[in-house]
Amino acid sequence: MNEALHYDYLFLGGGKGGKSLAMDLARAGKCVAVIERGMIGGSCINVACIPSKTLIQVARNYHARSLVDEESGSRTDMAQVSATVKTVVDGMVELNRRAFQDSGLHLVTGTGRFVGPRKILVQTADGSEQMFEGDHVYINTGTFATIPDVPGLPELQPLTHVEALRLTELPSHLVVLGGGYIGLEMAQAFRRLGSDVTVVNDGPRLLMREDEDVSAEILQSFQHDGIDVKLNVRPVEAQGRNGDGTRIRLSDESVVQGTHVLVATGRTPATSTLDLHLAGVECDARGFIKVDDTLATTAERTWAIGEVAGTPMFTHASFDDYRVLKAGIEGRARSVRARTIPYALFIDPELGRIGMNESQAKASNVPYRVAKLPLAAVPRVRTNRATRGFMKALVSPESSAIIGFTMLGSGAGEVTTAVQMAMLGGLPYTAVRDAIIAHPLMSEGLNLLFATLK
Repeated sequence: MNEALHYDYLFLGGGKGGKSLAMDLARAGKCVAVIERGMIGGSCINVACIPSKTLIQVARNYHARSLVDEESGSRTDMAQVSATVKTVVDGMVELNRRAFQDSGLHLVTGTGRFVGPRKILVQTADGSEQMFEGDHVYINTGTFATIPDVPGLPELQPLTHVEALRLTELPSHLVVLGGGYIGLEMAQAFRRLGSDVTVVNDGPRLLMREDEDVSAEILQSFQHDGIDVKLNVRPVEAQGRNGDGTRIRLSDESVVQGTHVLVATGRTPATSTLDLHLAGVECDARGFIKVDDTLATTAERTWAIGEVAGTPMFTHASFDDYRVLKAGIEGRARSVRARTIPYALFIDPELGRIGMNESQAKASNVPYRVAKLPLAAVPRVRTNRATRGFMKALVSPESSAIIGFTMLGSGAGEVTTAVQMAMLGGLPYTAVRDAIIAHPLMSEGLNLLFATLK
């Protein structure tokens, strides 16, 4: 093994927050290295946000065509779908590769583990090893899909979202284990591509963190799409092999048979192989790295970024971690505690949320007034012929400030961002109610929504 290579800033993992900070530091003339297992640009552009949203859009296009020509009988060309997703991903990877090169950082492809404080031993694909040292070290290794401890499930070789995004043949019947964000997005996309789909969820409703009216509306939408949703049951035994036929026995003794199984029951932090104890970095009982309000770990001059630090599992949340860390380097105070992170679920109807929902407000004993408007009342919805969904806002009865907003419907994420700007600006709900919003935009519904409050 060669002599250790020394850097001012050393990053283990190249996710959104880490790569953004690494490039900034490199452009500023610092000596920076990023150690990455192989996903140039991080999971978002390789196996998460970008490919999944590409797949979802392709599925929407197929669905739209089927509504226009119900008698077409055309079968989805899954190989072409996969090629489309790959083209988008490859383009994003190349953009990131160029950005890395232009910034001047050193990109190291290999698997790293700690051998001491701020010391990382990296093994490359050819088996060679190289030691790296950093004055400052950032851990940005992310998470991976959790495979439930169900007898027979590992032998079945279930899909995760990673493998599902690379399928070249359309599953005849896809069984999705999990009723969270990833499971729901994949379930609806494959249904619209032409698969029969069954969703198995161990909770009494979908999206347990959302309000009950949100869960109910999404369930109705899925059932309208022909997706079979099974609630309050969990898998207890699995048989078969993906692609050849699968059989899942559930806790109520019923059986679900399909051709493929996709697991979307949670995420596990990628920390077990890092030997973090040798670096003085502590993890919690679930394996997430312990950090303070500035993302500092228990080890000196060592920080964690993104999902591995327990940050909400969104790329935009990881990017805000970058802002927190950059502020610390520049001597400015910024914390992860006071931030409000928006949520977006890319199903149809789309879900957008910012701030508190009713469930959270009740649990925290926060007083609120609620405004709710069926989406069918918004003129733009009529032109789009997509009337399913609603808008809902929580308002402080004392200050008239908007403390939360939820929308289910076309363009929900964009409308939620408009409300978020009002919240950031400290505007009362009346300012949004009385704003002149162009007609007929979806956001014009905000005028109507807040007008329901007297």
